[in-house]
Amino acid sequence: MPPKAKFTREEILDMALCITKENGIDAVTARELGKRLGSSARPIFTVFENMDEVRDLVILKSKELYSQYVEEGLKYKPAFKGVGIAYIRFAIEQPKLFQLLFMMIVPGSKNVSMILPVIEDNYDKILQSVQGTYDLEKEAAEKIYQHLWTYTHGIAAMFATGLCSYTMEQIEERLTDIFIGLLTVEKGRIKNDKD
Repeated sequence: MPPKAKFTREEILDMALCITKENGIDAVTARELGKRLGSSARPIFTVFENMDEVRDLVILKSKELYSQYVEEGLKYKPAFKGVGIAYIRFAIEQPKLFQLLFMMIVPGSKNVSMILPVIEDNYDKILQSVQGTYDLEKEAAEKIYQHLWTYTHGIAAMFATGLCSYTMEQIEERLTDIFIGLLTVEKGRIKNDKD
């Protein structure tokens, strides 16, 4: 008969997420989990196969938390701007989780059009917020999304690493300026293609 679990999966995962928020995913070890839970490392392995399983579930919990930020951003008017602000807020409020999800090495293609749908679980919802709101073809909406994501990611990465201290008003102003410029260029291309 297997030993009775001293801690639930949820208790262990909540502590692992807490450790990740403070010190990053590499700090999530069986020893550290045991120490934080006031135990040895052994109880972790009565609930989980190994530490890779724990870390994979921490990543999943981090993605779920990030998705809550995106959902809040999509309620903003305009929604696409709200998503950009939410992305940066996530980097400000959860820098280690932001680094885990969006500043890791991605194998394969380095083309943003290939990587963005892979690293952004909410890609289709966000793309629709551009395409539907501004009556754009999918290709034009993707182009704007990719350009603005590059800019937004830069600001977010600066916050997540402590290099940036813009106010929220400055962030909103910058995102608006870049978006209007990109939208104007795309609408101009569409008009020229029709002429």
